[in-house]
Amino acid sequence: MADKDEKPEGLTRRDALRVLGVSAGIAMIAPLSGCGGVWERQPVIPVDAWHKGVCRFCGTGCGMMIGVTDNKVVDVKGDEYAHNRGRLCIKGLMNREILYGEGRALYPMIRKNGKLERATWDEAMDLVATRFREAIDEYGPDSVAFYGSGQLYTQESYTANKLFKAGIGTNNMDGNPRLCMASAVTGYTSSFGKDEPAGCYEDMDYSDCFFITGSNTLECHPILWERMLDRKRSHPETRIIVVDPRRTFTAMHADLHLPIYPGTDVALYNSMMNEFIENGFIDRDMVENYLSFQEGKQKRTFEDLKKHVAQYPAERAAKICGISPRDIQEAAFTFASSKATLSIWTMGLNQQVQGTASNRGVVAMHLLTGHFGRPGATPFSLTGQPNACGGVRDTGSLSHALPGGRLVANATHREEMEDLWKVPRGRIGPKPGYHAVALFEAIAKGDVKCCLVMCTNPGQTLPNSNLYRKGMEKGFMVVADSFHPTETTIFADVVLPAAMWVEKEGVKGNAERRYHLYPKVVDPPGEARSDLDILVDFAERIGHGDLITAKTPKDVWDEWRHISAHSKYNFEGITYERLQKERGILWPCPTEDHPGTKRRYIPGEDPMAHGGGRFDFYGKPDGRATVWLDSHEEPVDPYTDEFPLIFNTGRILEHWHTMTITGPVPELQSIHPDYLEIHPHDAHHFNIREGDQVIVRSRRGEVELRAKLSLVVRPGMVFATMHSAKHLVNQVTHDVYDPFSKQPAYKRCAVSVRKKTV
Repeated sequence: MADKDEKPEGLTRRDALRVLGVSAGIAMIAPLSGCGGVWERQPVIPVDAWHKGVCRFCGTGCGMMIGVTDNKVVDVKGDEYAHNRGRLCIKGLMNREILYGEGRALYPMIRKNGKLERATWDEAMDLVATRFREAIDEYGPDSVAFYGSGQLYTQESYTANKLFKAGIGTNNMDGNPRLCMASAVTGYTSSFGKDEPAGCYEDMDYSDCFFITGSNTLECHPILWERMLDRKRSHPETRIIVVDPRRTFTAMHADLHLPIYPGTDVALYNSMMNEFIENGFIDRDMVENYLSFQEGKQKRTFEDLKKHVAQYPAERAAKICGISPRDIQEAAFTFASSKATLSIWTMGLNQQVQGTASNRGVVAMHLLTGHFGRPGATPFSLTGQPNACGGVRDTGSLSHALPGGRLVANATHREEMEDLWKVPRGRIGPKPGYHAVALFEAIAKGDVKCCLVMCTNPGQTLPNSNLYRKGMEKGFMVVADSFHPTETTIFADVVLPAAMWVEKEGVKGNAERRYHLYPKVVDPPGEARSDLDILVDFAERIGHGDLITAKTPKDVWDEWRHISAHSKYNFEGITYERLQKERGILWPCPTEDHPGTKRRYIPGEDPMAHGGGRFDFYGKPDGRATVWLDSHEEPVDPYTDEFPLIFNTGRILEHWHTMTITGPVPELQSIHPDYLEIHPHDAHHFNIREGDQVIVRSRRGEVELRAKLSLVVRPGMVFATMHSAKHLVNQVTHDVYDPFSKQPAYKRCAVSVRKKTV
């Protein structure tokens, strides 16, 4: 299957990956070998000095060694002492190339007479500050906004959050993590009272069952996939269950694959819980002493849960999900009877209208069966961006949140942060700001006059993008990015060139709560500056220099870690000195001699947990985790005779998000993701052949793609990646969102497909 993704001309995926044999490091080439093949790259240029660092890409946070010669990164290789055990995926090996590809933003630009023209930093920043001040003076602080990224360093997101909420006085502070992980946040907080996974990567070394649901782990988190395969190789009895509408490379390795319809997860998990109950797989001590039950705003009991899930017998759930009752029963038995089950999920669960309910369902299955808090037993959401956890979730850099798990709507939380930030009581507004989709709606309506966008590309990533792209032309848009042009900088009034990765210093937190230090080892190109420097400059020019007193990466980190000590997210013991020496540290970590916490909520292991019992769910007032009674809901964008197919989106191994970073890399340029996977049966019905140009149309827009006949998708479904700016699939996707997390539903909408006529 790996060679099917090539363009009709040029290199295949296999050919392009073979090119990588000329460079440094150890790479796990997933599609070629199921992550079993190892490629060694030989250095092209001798290395003068090696520096300990971390990969720039996904939320796995792989350690790497960075080779530098003459102020240039000339080599990278996996760090054998880090959690990734020296392994890097194909994108990890490209950390060298991404710094020197085409398209880097090199100097500030201001739009004049409809065109972006070169400007000095003073000209650009004076204009930005003037326009923001004018909007605030005339329309109030809620007329401006910040839209950030899970790729910014923690110091940068924290500083922006402090500036906008405690300085300017607006909660219009959101970002692209709203598009990828907000439902995981809401799922964790509503279940445990606190965000972030409770387990760690080490749990993968002890699991006997991997329940992978809504994650193409092999392609999207290949190093973690390889670690799971390590477990299966050493313990062949280990079972892998994959729940995914597509027969992905991950699913091809599964012992059991459940190809459910997108958006039917809640029905599946309820049915599995019903099987647990009927077959006696319930941890009675957990139910009686450590769990509470809730439906909406109403308290419920375990007996209520039994009645609720009884509405989803395997036969009924199978019809909803489009699979067999036998598969549901086998999945439930394997999950529950395992010695230690670990669940993995990501966008497949999060990016749907019932994303929060789906997250809560997976967590509930672990709590009910007691697969929690032991080595190998944990519900573990993965993240797509390197710092969406540490930089956005932990710092509270979203429109409804405040640092350390606090909420804007909670008066006590606001007062705590006002005191910690040393601003007058009442400075932080009580009303949540605009979440991502609502923010760009407000820009389109003219309610938000100015917006600062950093390290992200909403012109391509927002759902139903035609609507919001038009809206970007109305507001005063300031975009700080390392690349230009992008589908967002083309709408900007001001473009600010930003340093990237090892051109600046900072801290990021990966998916297992591990904070890493990213060192600055080379200078940025041209006039590019770090995002932190840009924010400090902006704060001073807009009149909040007295608030933003920490101006260097170390000073900001020290301020933030001291503030963390006033919360259950305490990592005050993670000093810069420790980060410079160690391969990352997991929080909670309250003191400098604390080793970090592998598993949360366990008295004796988690320093925040107390008592003599098995668990202390200290995020909840009663110390009990909550199991939610959620019901399956029908899709909001149903397929009809006019729109007879279900459209799904996702990613491939070789490219990153909107390809602004990986697209310019020569070794990857021949791997084009501009295709539509369509089942041969549907292709025959619509008179479509391999390689035909086709038009995919929804109720909102259309996109042109190249047909790729494939058995990876089931009949009635089509799939496209979200990577390419040449073919914007988000012109088709729906901007409906989960009512709790406000995360958009990219994974299911109704479309038609027809062959393009010349």
